[in-house]
Amino acid sequence: MLQQILTDMFIEPELLVELNEDQKQILFFKMREEQVRRWKERESRLEKEAAVTRRPDKAAGKCISWLQGADSDVWVWVMGEHPADKPYEQICDDITAERAVLQAQKEAEELRAKKEEELVKRFSNIHLDQELETWREEEEARQAQARQAAAEEQSRREEELKRREEEERCKAEEEVRRLEEERAQQIYMDLKEVQRSVLGQETEDSEWQETLRKSKAADLRRRSMAKQTREDHRRRSVRALEQGRVAAMSKAFGCPKPALPPKPKPRTLAVTADPLSRKPGVRRTLSTSSREQIVRWFQEEQLPLRAGFLRDQSRIAPWFHGIITRQEAEALLTQHAPGYFLIRVSERIMGYVLSYRCHEGIKHFLIDTTENCYMMLGDQIKFPTLVDLVEYHEGEPITMSGGEQLLKPCGQRQGQVDYSDLFT
Repeated sequence: MLQQILTDMFIEPELLVELNEDQKQILFFKMREEQVRRWKERESRLEKEAAVTRRPDKAAGKCISWLQGADSDVWVWVMGEHPADKPYEQICDDITAERAVLQAQKEAEELRAKKEEELVKRFSNIHLDQELETWREEEEARQAQARQAAAEEQSRREEELKRREEEERCKAEEEVRRLEEERAQQIYMDLKEVQRSVLGQETEDSEWQETLRKSKAADLRRRSMAKQTREDHRRRSVRALEQGRVAAMSKAFGCPKPALPPKPKPRTLAVTADPLSRKPGVRRTLSTSSREQIVRWFQEEQLPLRAGFLRDQSRIAPWFHGIITRQEAEALLTQHAPGYFLIRVSERIMGYVLSYRCHEGIKHFLIDTTENCYMMLGDQIKFPTLVDLVEYHEGEPITMSGGEQLLKPCGQRQGQVDYSDLFT
């Protein structure tokens, strides 16, 4: 199942629901490793093709060299992690304020040019010459003795015109500056309003900082859990090999298994006792299967292997349940204390789900059955039977982060069983 997911690089949403957080984290790292592996293969293939097709008389083409850090790995800078980096909100505010100032300056320049044009038109030399010419014509009619007074009057008028022009220029400049500041503030508020409407940022700065802090803390927690899970897998694999209860990842799982000895048929169940082996070469799809297909798969492949029976195969294990939903399993386990568990046939795929009652609630772990063995999805430990998996995790926790340990099986409801359709 894991190989099929890595081949398709896709997992069905119905299957993803059955995974717990640890299995999702493991699946993410597996898919990421597969992407890197494919990328390296593609780069190697392209380099070989380029070496074959490159002409010897032509200089080498462009290339890219990556800056390396102290650990001889590619140097990567993540914005926001350096102490000198500004927060995202502050960067957005600076950009918005800069845009507002530029827009206001542009509008102020246009207004200043318009005011200058009006002043030039109002106090141009043409109008001044007309006034002076009119004054000369009037003075020429007067007596010569009044010319000195006219010259003084002319000088006074010129000074008055200059003073008035300077006052008008100052007033115009103050008005332009005031309008520039008001426009900059207005543009800034408009841009902030657009950002709020597009991004939906209705929270305050304190709430945003708190959310960012929680996000970083959750990211660190996920990395720590993934690292701890990998160490747990390695430790459990070594311990399982020492105990001799499970088989390591080798060619042993590809060898045909010896046939099981005939077992007595249960009193109330129509089960064949002939020794059979798993059908070779069976490859199942990961898409959602119907209930009839799952029942047929269990009867043809799992029932001959005595899946769901105790080790002595005298009767069905108390922890085994039929095709029940996630909600039904949680309803059964909620009535019991932490440590109770059950294994149910999945209603969506051809496989099993281990449901466990912990202090926080109910956890679900998907059990993969596609490699002639039973294993937790993403785990490195493989078991030949379901009962081996259960007995192993009765002493060893499922995950190091949660410390889930199978203590007591959760049986059937009183007066009814939910696996009758699998054995009839």
